[in-house]
Amino acid sequence: MSDKILAEFLLPTQELRNDLPFYTKTLGMRLENIFPADDPSVASFSGHGLRLRIEKGADVPPGHLRILTDDVDGFAEGKRELTAPNGTRISIVPLTPSVEHITPSPEFAVRRLADEAPWVIGRAGMHYRDLIPSRLGGSIIASHIRIPDGGPVPDMVHYHTVGFQLIFCYRGWVDVLYEDQGDVIRLRAGDCVTQPPGIRHRVVEASPNIEVIEIGVPAEHVTTIDHDFALPNSVGDPARQWDGQRFVHHVKDSAVWQPAALGGFTARDTGISQGTKGVAGIQVLRRAEGNSPAFTHDADIHFTFVMEGTMTLHAEGQDDCTLEAGDGFVIPPDMVVQYRDASDDIELLQVALRGNFVTKPI
Repeated sequence: MSDKILAEFLLPTQELRNDLPFYTKTLGMRLENIFPADDPSVASFSGHGLRLRIEKGADVPPGHLRILTDDVDGFAEGKRELTAPNGTRISIVPLTPSVEHITPSPEFAVRRLADEAPWVIGRAGMHYRDLIPSRLGGSIIASHIRIPDGGPVPDMVHYHTVGFQLIFCYRGWVDVLYEDQGDVIRLRAGDCVTQPPGIRHRVVEASPNIEVIEIGVPAEHVTTIDHDFALPNSVGDPARQWDGQRFVHHVKDSAVWQPAALGGFTARDTGISQGTKGVAGIQVLRRAEGNSPAFTHDADIHFTFVMEGTMTLHAEGQDDCTLEAGDGFVIPPDMVVQYRDASDDIELLQVALRGNFVTKPI
């Protein structure tokens, strides 16, 4: 007795003879069976990972098939949309997802933790809150993520089709595995990593009440589960690149603090601008001696998350905002802003795209 199992999609037709050349020649599928011989009304086709049964008079909708190929120009004479004689709609789409470049829509926005709606439960049971609700026209997503209970995380090996992605450990610790990076990496509060486009990874375990800040560009990007890839795999070449970006692991305890481009603050640079070849620049700012002047910037995106302390955000044309830990804000290019009354324990996570942006004191 055979244990082979097949599944097929049932599609209708009014006249099977009209469908035969379309499915076999235009779509390149293989005819598997056809009956009855004297006046065929049922046929099965296979191809492109599908099996179809087309049946005359079947009481079902004609359906919509998506055929995925990386040779969209060479398939079906380059047509992207077709309609079969039986009414089935056919879309020809790329097999491999690509990163869509989206020009940011500049805006001034403040997101306060105290004003938040309930956290949303997302992938692998993690809780999410959106730090940039507008996502600047779809160009970026900034998420505050937490796992209240900690312990093992039911994650799978996966990768993202992104232009840039940052994981910054805000509170607690989290164990993660990355392709070609050896055994488990533990991120502690203040540590961060970049996840270059396509790097396989998996979250393993987290401390109770772990919190991370995750940045993704663009906002909507594809996550692909790789069922055949096991982690850890090996220690790879530290200089390896994924789409031109290196894996960067910044450790807070070994960081060097230097005067920030913004007066009145000191900064530790994460090395991410160099690792991404200028795609993004990530710094942590702390209070230093002296007043902080008003300034402008020329970054495409300039997002800041308040990790500790309090301050007043003064921006031209806006009401002053008193900010505290858990709040985030976006400043559009060329807007004059000033960080006032910053507490001694202020600590800011500053995310900028481009990495070579300029802060100009006013």
